[in-house]
Amino acid sequence: MNVKPIKNESDYDAALAEVADLMDARANTPEGDRLDVLVTLVEAYEERHWRVNPPDPIEAIKLRMQQRGLSRSDLEKVLGSKSRVSEVLNRKRPLTIEMIRRLHGKLGIPAESLIQATTRSARQRRRRGRAA
Repeated sequence: MNVKPIKNESDYDAALAEVADLMDARANTPEGDRLDVLVTLVEAYEERHWRVNPPDPIEAIKLRMQQRGLSRSDLEKVLGSKSRVSEVLNRKRPLTIEMIRRLHGKLGIPAESLIQATTRSARQRRRRGRAA
């Protein structure tokens, strides 16, 4: 099994092409073992060069709602009241530790995503600029 580290884009492209060729390899065969090693190398290269930051907490909540076909009223069961859901989704109320625990536990949203600082919307930034 002649495998070498992925050091640049050319090596990366070659490894991806080989992974694609080996995708149907059976486990516990020489081809399956080669696939496992190549996938590990590709993942390590991607982590070093294209690290993806967790999404904004509100965007993570909205995405999970969309994925599960949930409405704002469904979120009330997790966050409390209709007004609290509105305040959170409109970025007027920060998530509390308890809200983060419930969102993680009941909706499976990664805690890492929920503890990030929320970004203000462009409208909120403009309003704040006028008030100053």
